[in-house]
Amino acid sequence: MNYIYNSKEYRQQLLERFLRYIKVWTTSDSEAADKGLIPSTDRQWDLARQLESELNTLGLSDVQVTDKCFVYGRLDGESQSDGIILLAHLDTSESVTAEHVNPIIRTDDNDTIIRTDGSTLLGGDDKSGIAAIMTMLSYLTDHPQMRHCPIEVMFTPDEETGTGIGSVPLELIRAKTGLTVDGSAEGELECECFNAAEASVTIRGKAIHPGYAKNGGLVNPLLILSELVTALPADKRPETTDGYQGYIYAESAKANPDGAELKLLLRSFYENEMAAYKSMILRTADILQNKYAAQITVNIKDQYQNMKQIIDQHPHLMSKLTEAYQAAGVKPILRPIRGGTDGARLSFMGIPTPNIFDGAHDFHSRDEWASLNEMCRAADVLINYVRE
Repeated sequence: MNYIYNSKEYRQQLLERFLRYIKVWTTSDSEAADKGLIPSTDRQWDLARQLESELNTLGLSDVQVTDKCFVYGRLDGESQSDGIILLAHLDTSESVTAEHVNPIIRTDDNDTIIRTDGSTLLGGDDKSGIAAIMTMLSYLTDHPQMRHCPIEVMFTPDEETGTGIGSVPLELIRAKTGLTVDGSAEGELECECFNAAEASVTIRGKAIHPGYAKNGGLVNPLLILSELVTALPADKRPETTDGYQGYIYAESAKANPDGAELKLLLRSFYENEMAAYKSMILRTADILQNKYAAQITVNIKDQYQNMKQIIDQHPHLMSKLTEAYQAAGVKPILRPIRGGTDGARLSFMGIPTPNIFDGAHDFHSRDEWASLNEMCRAADVLINYVRE
């Protein structure tokens, strides 16, 4: 069944919500998050408070924003089942600024496409998901005769930094299963993601005037950093991998004559491959430390695990989601997430949480765009999924 997709009224609602949300600057800050600040930016509170107000207007119960900027609300259902919690995240990636978003809207007979003007992110990741969830709630509250299970919603901070969900208020959640609306193209249905780790490499060199470096024992940390990055296998880069292939990504670096810091992201669907990546980095650092008589420290921390091992224990979830897709006229496309979602970590907290599409494309870039048709399809999938 299609409820939002075929309705001019609710399509317009969804579009207006999306445009309203992307105007709110919510970029997170990985450096602040690494220091334990959740939310990592005060600007995430702006959208959180806006959504709190909208949930209250829709008549949800127990609406609140926690001290860590998690937005929560409940829509009671007719059944005594545990219901489901739906999640999308407030923040946007810091890869490109999302301040002063100026959307360009193009409508034809087939779809309405919202793009950036090329100077910022659009914010479809994940404000498309928020808009789909909020429009679904609007439809259900406008149609009280439609029976549905108990629904909880939670909009989360700092998904992009990978740190927010660690502060999730589990004590609020009654549902035993969840669903993130944080995918991309129509049809995507995801129950597996990368195992993820981050390697922080610190290089301590020896600074000396370069004019007297030959006999002065100069140890150039920038040279060592570049050699370390070059030593990583070319076939394990993000730009040379896809599908189930893992990668090592040199995400950021900074250096001066006295020292250098490098951040590497390690991603693999397989635990043995992840272990090999970690060993490779440690081994390379050790070789370079001996070669240049430098001090190199490597700190590796795990970020999240492949949720497939949890989701596979609950096959009814994927079966029911498949039915919800088909009822909305959407063909399910099972594929791995080449990244992570809040649902990955939530699954290991006891709430198995697969992921569906939200209609956003080319996210984390200045070319980001979103399809109104696909956002509406996502909302219809949600309605079919929660219906009794």
